[in-house]
Amino acid sequence: MEEARSGEKKSGGAFRHLRRITMLAVVSLLLCGLVFPLVVTGVSQVVFPYQANGELAHLNGHTVGSVVAVNASDYTAPGFFHLRNDSASGFDPDITIQDAHSQIPRISNATGIPDSAILTIVNQNVEGVWWVFGSPYMNVQKVNLILIDQYPAVYSNYTG
Repeated sequence: MEEARSGEKKSGGAFRHLRRITMLAVVSLLLCGLVFPLVVTGVSQVVFPYQANGELAHLNGHTVGSVVAVNASDYTAPGFFHLRNDSASGFDPDITIQDAHSQIPRISNATGIPDSAILTIVNQNVEGVWWVFGSPYMNVQKVNLILIDQYPAVYSNYTG
């Protein structure tokens, strides 16, 4: 009889532990999978709305993409800066300044925009240098949109 009672206590205790474990899993799932992401998203929308929304690029009042991710097929025409070929994802919008400089003659020939004007735009949009650290680079999306904005007659086929 004593053995039967100890067996009941053991199974009842196991059930109690199983209930606690299940509740802990459900609470953890709700906190980590729902509450925390919603709080982080809400705070980021208030504190950093531009970055939280993907740093959207605009042209003539319309959203045309993001400055942090560019599809390699977005700019394939010879009149645009192209993404670098070594980008693993094909979405990295940044190219080195050397790569940008090597593309200037092609863009100038295709558009008729003087090399010096394109070089000025590139030099005004150099990023990634902090004192002596970092290699200078340029954002393809930003510079291509500047070209479209500053030379609307040349890029009229792309602004439709």
